Amino acid sequence: MENEENSAREQEADDFLHIASVKEDWGGDGRGRMNLSGRRTAIVKEYLPRQYQFFDTNTVMEKQGWRIRGMPDNIAPGSRRLLTWHDSGASTSRVVLPPKFEAPSGIFTADLEIFVIKGSIQLGEWQLNKHSYSFIPAGVRIGSWKVLGGEEAEILWMENGSVPLEYKYAQEDHPDARLCDFIPALDSKLLPWGKADTVQFVQANKKWLRKDINGGGVWLLTILPHFDNKYQMIQTYNEEGYCLAGYCDVGDYRIVKDHYWYCPSFSTLPRHITDDGGLFFVRVDRDLSKVATVLSYAPQDT
Repeated sequence: MENEENSAREQEADDFLHIASVKEDWGGDGRGRMNLSGRRTAIVKEYLPRQYQFFDTNTVMEKQGWRIRGMPDNIAPGSRRLLTWHDSGASTSRVVLPPKFEAPSGIFTADLEIFVIKGSIQLGEWQLNKHSYSFIPAGVRIGSWKVLGGEEAEILWMENGSVPLEYKYAQEDHPDARLCDFIPALDSKLLPWGKADTVQFVQANKKWLRKDINGGGVWLLTILPHFDNKYQMIQTYNEEGYCLAGYCDVGDYRIVKDHYWYCPSFSTLPRHITDDGGLFFVRVDRDLSKVATVLSYAPQDT
């Protein structure tokens, strides 16, 4: 019996690219592979449907001695603040890698996104500096990587799999890896600003970092000074975000640098206002350009 269980685990590890994504709780089929539905957060340990949550990531407990699952033990450990997670294995964390961090080449068993908040990282033959982004699909081999410049690197570490992410040593890509989706190093400072997709954010600009097959994806959002969206909003999708600079008041809560939010599908968010503007990193699992994905909402007094 024990041999059969071990064999099943080994088979599952070999078939990680063929495990179905978690179905989105707004009715999507999981093709976007972001797995943002149904997450627990650092401030509420149970999933709360339709209830947005904002919090300061600096107040989240920092786990020292953190290592990427499957990495050799001789690699210098970092630290992690776990912000959100799903029981399937998907999660978003704020990770610090020490100056001596250096890891061998290999593959990951789940899609991984990296956004650099501070410092620099060498990722194979490419370099990621502040506000750079990388998307590494499961099974895509990346070269050896290390922290550069003698200072720690701070990153948003986003595991998108429907199974827990692990590192595996590999000399080449997995045969079924989605190389067409691989984004090795994207410097957001070199990208042009474009318009936001919804009427609620006409006083904002957007830089796409990645677009999923279902139209959702990852972007930077800059909200201009003197912004006021005037009404509440119903959001028919899952969203998470991180403030990089500036601020925005959402109802009675002020989102400032290093603050994070998680908004489950069909949350009703309060009015957004800012005098000075702000810069935000955003991930969404649905196409916002479609009609009625974001609804202005002004309930009548009763």
